Amino acid sequence: MSEDRMIKVEEVTSVDAPPKARVADAESAPETMSAKLERKRDYLAGFLAEKPAAVDPHGVGGDLYEAVVNALKDIYDPEIPVNIYDLGLIYNVEIDEGHAVVTMTLTTPHCPVAESMPAEVELRVGAVPGVGDAEVNLVWDPPWSPANMSDEARLELGML
Repeated sequence: MSEDRMIKVEEVTSVDAPPKARVADAESAPETMSAKLERKRDYLAGFLAEKPAAVDPHGVGGDLYEAVVNALKDIYDPEIPVNIYDLGLIYNVEIDEGHAVVTMTLTTPHCPVAESMPAEVELRVGAVPGVGDAEVNLVWDPPWSPANMSDEARLELGML
């Protein structure tokens, strides 16, 4: 092994302690009450002037997005008494200028509702006010697993 590729080990017996903060150091330049009040006023003014970020009505947290999610929560799996959203069958919801695209899966490719469920999702999402048309992409990758379920669904099924 060459000299430049060797690992060198240095044994340390002690380390100097870092300097400690002292109250006397902070008192060396005391802040006056008026300066302290002005600092607090500046902070409060900045806090009150801050406006919340605008929520995209089509994005997560927006009204239209939440209406689509609520429509999905009204669709129940016929074999399991849990809605398809909490069951974890919905992978993604995208809304762009009234066009909604729902990416979903089913519990198994041999599911008896494999033909009817995507059509029902398309109809229910398309019926949400503000959605012009809906499209459903049925995917099998990644496959559905019980880990996709929400805590509410697990509680409903006695899995918690």
